[in-house]
Amino acid sequence: MQPRNMSMSGVVDLAAVKAAGEAKSKAEQARAEAARQGGAPAVAPSALVIDVDEATFERDVLTRSSEVPVVIDFWAEWCEPCKQLGPLLERLVVEYNGRLLLAKIDVDANQMLMQQFGIQGIPAVFAVVAGQALPLFQGAAPEAQIRETLDQLVLVAEERFGLTGIPVDPNAQAPAADAQVPAGPYDALLEAAVVALDSGDLADAAQAYRNVLGDDPGNPEAKLGLAQAELLQRVQSLDPQQVRKDAAEKPADVAAQIAAADLDLVGGHVEDAFGRLVETVRRTFGDDREAARVRLLELFEVIGGDDPRVTAARTALARVLF
Repeated sequence: MQPRNMSMSGVVDLAAVKAAGEAKSKAEQARAEAARQGGAPAVAPSALVIDVDEATFERDVLTRSSEVPVVIDFWAEWCEPCKQLGPLLERLVVEYNGRLLLAKIDVDANQMLMQQFGIQGIPAVFAVVAGQALPLFQGAAPEAQIRETLDQLVLVAEERFGLTGIPVDPNAQAPAADAQVPAGPYDALLEAAVVALDSGDLADAAQAYRNVLGDDPGNPEAKLGLAQAELLQRVQSLDPQQVRKDAAEKPADVAAQIAAADLDLVGGHVEDAFGRLVETVRRTFGDDREAARVRLLELFEVIGGDDPRVTAARTALARVLF
């Protein structure tokens, strides 16, 4: 994706974004669901500014952009203008009180994202709204102009996409970095999950992994095990011959392509599974595109984020999304 306009004027023109109606509908549905569940939890003001890398980009930027516009600050430690702009953006985003989220991306550590956004110089500031990337400005800019741009972004995000932001509790405190201490040990639960998985008791295995993740959401062994158990559960009742036939005869049938990708992965054809879903994301829109994208991310979990095949597929996914 090569941005054509990095000036401060007319940068928030979303009229050509085809997903506006769908995004607005999804946002309204999400708000309704949150209301039924007692409302979305409020976050601390400091949680409005997050560090993002290539591994968390889909979750923290693309997915979050369906509920709140995400401003992206591309920066580097050696960049003097970045040191001026960064704190200003952080302060402004907090002032918008949940109407914006700021994602900070260190270009030195995330070269792939820098290339995908076509960054020619830093600081560079983009926004992502309902999965759509928009160039805002490059280089330092006066606070008044930045405020004007952010005002436009908030206004258009609400009017065209129905994105009203996330609730903020000014008295809340963000959890300390060392507060996420696992409650473990989980050796017994993980061992029970492995035994259940090996014996074919997929439901018990999945539940055991979920029990671990309930206390320790980042536990890598439980995340991998749950992804594997859920994959095996999905393919358990499939007729491989029929699935292959449907996928070949109905290339536009997203459900058929997703089922075939599951079978590809179980059969050890990792690149085929990833390639099938990346292509499905490329040629679909709306709910179909989201279903294929989410399944691809789930399959990434099965293989593991450090696998070079996952890295290559993430790159391919980012290209088709933008």
